[in-house]
Amino acid sequence: MAHIGIDVSKEKLDLLWLRDPEQNKVKTKVFKNRRDAFPSLLHWLQEHTGEAVDQLHVFLEATGIYHEPLAYWLHDQGVWVYVLNPAQVRHHAQGGGVRSKTDRKDSMMLARYGYERSPAPWQPEPPEVRELGRLVERLDTVEADIQREENRLEKAQFNGDAQAEESIHHMLAALREERSRLLAAIDDHFGNHPHLKQDRALLETIPGIGRVLSAYLTVALRSREFASARQAAALFGLVPIAEESGTSVRKRARLSKAGNPKLRAKLYMAAVTATRYNPDIRAQYLRLCKRGKAKMAAIGAAMRKLVHIAYGVLKSQTVYQPQGQNALQGA
Repeated sequence: MAHIGIDVSKEKLDLLWLRDPEQNKVKTKVFKNRRDAFPSLLHWLQEHTGEAVDQLHVFLEATGIYHEPLAYWLHDQGVWVYVLNPAQVRHHAQGGGVRSKTDRKDSMMLARYGYERSPAPWQPEPPEVRELGRLVERLDTVEADIQREENRLEKAQFNGDAQAEESIHHMLAALREERSRLLAAIDDHFGNHPHLKQDRALLETIPGIGRVLSAYLTVALRSREFASARQAAALFGLVPIAEESGTSVRKRARLSKAGNPKLRAKLYMAAVTATRYNPDIRAQYLRLCKRGKAKMAAIGAAMRKLVHIAYGVLKSQTVYQPQGQNALQGA
């Protein structure tokens, strides 16, 4: 078994093979971060480690999009791939007394983290979920552009700038047309994959979840195998983080806010709606407020509850069945 750390940047891949973990003996090589360089990288690993492909364990940090082509390619070749949280690797390195930061040092820390912590292997999402995720991400970008142009239009109208208004109207028309095209493409994608279409239909039986959020949650909940609803909520950054120490530190618990902030923003709006129209979430919300919890804390709990319900609906493949009618009457 060979432990390899690869520090990924836009232009290059700093590779380090941990030859002897006890003596800290290593061998390094730098490759270009291009698809046509990946076969050479794999050949170098097999030649120098003497290991079969399925004995290679490669540890990468999640670096936006730049690690993805290599991670998918290596996984398709049969290599064990691990995509690590950069914050966890950094804290692990600091715990070992490492303060300096270079590309070589980063690849060393990745390899040592893998050797010492034995993290779970990376699970790439199915191709159809990956494609859906790209469509949803693009839709989110276009909607953000529309919001920016609408803000600019308001300023132009306030200033009486007719030329700017005309230009912005042209941009908005094009962006809204593209939004409509993307929404249609997303619907077509669901239509071409019946299991995803079934998931979306089940999610939309939950009061508070509409067409857009159902697409986001389908991507999020089908991107990997979750052991439990709690694990899914933790990955989405919806678990409370306590900060207490002795008798002097008693800070209010807050959400961890790990994971995708765009998904959390949409869950927030859905949770606000659900506190009015979803019987289970409304019962929980009223109960927490009655106990003296802050409204924002109760909304955070509603977001988490919404994910738990969505997970349960997909796991059981049954429509949402309200459980909180009696609780609501007693709240």
